[in-house]
Amino acid sequence: MPVMTEPKLIAGNANRTLAAAIARRMSMHRGMSVGLVDARVERFNDQEIFVEVYENVRGEDMFVIQPTSNPANDNLMELLIITDALRRSSAARITAVIPYFGYARQDRRAKARTPISAKLVANLLTEAGVERVLTLDLHAAQIQGFFDVPVDNLYAAPIFAMDVEHHFRDKLDNVTIVSPDVGGVARARELAKRIGCALAIVDKRREKAGEIAEMTVIGDVKGQTCIIVDDICDTAGTLCKAADLLMKNGAAEVHAYITHGVLSGPAVERVTNSVMKSLVITDSIEPSAAVKAAPNIRIVPTAPLFAQAILNIWNGTSVSSLFEVETLQPIYEGLYPRP
Repeated sequence: MPVMTEPKLIAGNANRTLAAAIARRMSMHRGMSVGLVDARVERFNDQEIFVEVYENVRGEDMFVIQPTSNPANDNLMELLIITDALRRSSAARITAVIPYFGYARQDRRAKARTPISAKLVANLLTEAGVERVLTLDLHAAQIQGFFDVPVDNLYAAPIFAMDVEHHFRDKLDNVTIVSPDVGGVARARELAKRIGCALAIVDKRREKAGEIAEMTVIGDVKGQTCIIVDDICDTAGTLCKAADLLMKNGAAEVHAYITHGVLSGPAVERVTNSVMKSLVITDSIEPSAAVKAAPNIRIVPTAPLFAQAILNIWNGTSVSSLFEVETLQPIYEGLYPRP
């Protein structure tokens, strides 16, 4: 059997920028050029997806970089078809690198006669030939159990902790981390613990789906620099209302750290016109031109994190070591220099 000498990367069309950045970071770590496998992923006139891999991948350790963001169905099908092409080309192992796992919000039956789509997607990926999944901040941790293959769920919290400590270093004593709902308390508490800050919660009650009847703040935010923490920002309606509420309760200023900037519909306009001084997102989803142009939206890179995680998987070393700031600090040295 051929000896696997280097990890090989292949990307769909969902986030080519991130895929190229991961390849560059891996090239730095390896001291040699690591590029994306030459392939074409295109559509026929009827929008059927076609994949052709131009390089030999027999016996290779393959990493498919493809978030399943908008258009979720197209990007998911690209991932499935790329995986099938690699499996039929005798790749030794196929790892799906999914920075943003679509359908994650459909992780349980909230009412009668509804699907658990996240489980269906897990089944599709496994059946296509995915043998391992690498992702970032799953919406619900239990989705890891939907797979019968190993799942490595990375966290943005240590990156956000470094970013907060860098950009708010002069006022960390007055920073309060805020969860925008009760369901996100664990995520917010994790970041608050990392930087040693207070925690507050925005409690919201809904009359019916999509309509918020009442929002209240649990905790003292008067005079505080409030940082809202969540995993997904879609239309930004709840986020902007939470920011307004915090300001009405006496907050000095409001910022937000969101892992996945879906930012659909009127989201960018809402964020631009909101009282939030900044919204920080990762590049797990390819940012649109409007997102890049927004004056109060900032993007932090995940390529260093994913590049190191891929190398650790390939080497058979710990991925959980990347959950700690101490491990990530050296690979983010350029962005967050040590004091």
